[in-house]
Amino acid sequence: MNEYLPEGTLCDTKENRAALASAETLRAAMRAGRILEAPVLSADSALTAELALGEGAVGVMPVGESVLLQPGEKFKEIAVIGRVGKPAVFRVLGELSPAGGKARFLVSRRAAQLACKEAYLDRLRPGDVIDCAATHLEQYGAFCDVGCGCFALLPVDCLSVSRIPHPSERLAVGETVRAALKYRDRFGRLFLTRRELCGTWEENAAFFSVGQTVTGTVRSAEPYGIFVELAPNLAGLAEPTEGIRPGDAVSVYIKSMLPEKMKIKLVIIGTCRREAVRASAPRFPIEDEAHIERWIYSPPGCARRIGTVFNGDPDAAV
Repeated sequence: MNEYLPEGTLCDTKENRAALASAETLRAAMRAGRILEAPVLSADSALTAELALGEGAVGVMPVGESVLLQPGEKFKEIAVIGRVGKPAVFRVLGELSPAGGKARFLVSRRAAQLACKEAYLDRLRPGDVIDCAATHLEQYGAFCDVGCGCFALLPVDCLSVSRIPHPSERLAVGETVRAALKYRDRFGRLFLTRRELCGTWEENAAFFSVGQTVTGTVRSAEPYGIFVELAPNLAGLAEPTEGIRPGDAVSVYIKSMLPEKMKIKLVIIGTCRREAVRASAPRFPIEDEAHIERWIYSPPGCARRIGTVFNGDPDAAV
């Protein structure tokens, strides 16, 4: 069983339930150093949390065992109170005196996160494709759980080739997605990218043809034209149209497609209901890859080169 998954993934697995079945199985998990998961029941005024460890057992997690802090990071109370009512990963560190007829165990989320960091996250290379879960969305990007409640940032401009105003255009909190490690900064913080998994220009363009009328989302309105997103990694340009604003859902006629210039010329027919726009992005085989060395978005023969080289340099270009 892979223990280093986004927090909330292990809770209902057969292996996790078996480890929480009794005080004896918890002792065995402690001896094996296993990472487990259980819901947090409460946190007292000292920010000591109590976890439900199954029939007849509780976990006690002192505030110092609640989170693994990154270099320079300050402790925030939300690291404890934000987990109340939610699953938390942990390792069993020891057994405490029983209370109220229940076995009690000292547990540490910090120890589980440290194990995840050392055995999994520190070994990731730029270009490795992993599962992660969106936990918090900001204007500049999505914070993603990349294992055991450890976080990485997926910047908004790395979610797709098409520019979007906010990560909520692509992700919802709690959604699990595939992303590639783009680079690790000097503090060890991880930065992710997803646009490489959303297909090349040609792969996306293959879903469309000249003469079609389809739906899309207006991404920007410039003096020279209106950019309409047809797919996360594909947009076309329409002539300026009165009353059309960024964010509008529109129907468009595909006038021409020019792969050598990566251009699609559109004619806006009119606005439409948001529900009419394609709800989910196409899935491409590269999402199932374990590692990417190099990704080229531009079609062969195109003078303009867009792509990514996964060499740990955040500004690397093809």
